[in-house]
Amino acid sequence: MTRVLVVDDEPQIVRALVINLKARKYEVDSAPDGATALKLAAERHPDVVVLDLGLPDLDGVEVIKGLRGWTRVPIIVLSARHTSDEKVEALDAGADDYVTKPFGMDELLARLRAAVRRAEPVGGAEDGVVVVETADFTVDLAAKKVHRDGRDVRLTPTEWHLLEVLVRNGGRLVSQKQLLQEVWGPSYGTETNYLRVYMAQLRRKLETDPSHPRHFVTEPGMGYRFER
Repeated sequence: MTRVLVVDDEPQIVRALVINLKARKYEVDSAPDGATALKLAAERHPDVVVLDLGLPDLDGVEVIKGLRGWTRVPIIVLSARHTSDEKVEALDAGADDYVTKPFGMDELLARLRAAVRRAEPVGGAEDGVVVVETADFTVDLAAKKVHRDGRDVRLTPTEWHLLEVLVRNGGRLVSQKQLLQEVWGPSYGTETNYLRVYMAQLRRKLETDPSHPRHFVTEPGMGYRFER
């Protein structure tokens, strides 16, 4: 059974989440502050964390950093903060997804299910070979090759590096800053036009309908997500 840790200091939100999650057969722990959240996470080992950023003791970003020091558990941020900078800060700290208050319960539960699925091992690790298959193409991370329609797809080194970062973070929203720094180097962080150009190239080469991408999804102003 999937265990969820809900971290929020608003009792009505915690109550609504606990009722809805338990009705769907989740096990639920809750914490009203960051210190309790970190303690419960260490003791109970949740499968996913739903985390409010505005906590009474620690900022939610500090809780994310505390968790990321020892676990890769999926973290869904739930917050009334609306600015892109705050969302990107949470994602850069290690959050997997971001839902803005007020939120629809169905949307949150769908994102929670997706986060749990993505946390499962990506198939095909054998003798160091990791192969990620989609309905349209296959990525061989060990051989650094992409196959589509039975043929190798020729990618430039930069295109491959961008693809590799996204695939290794499959399902997670990767911020623009993180992508720029991992692909182009630590001195980059604001050159978002680079990302637009290279994502367009990847979509042309790999998506069935590049104008309506299925696998390389844009979160406007925030980053990109690879979906199988």
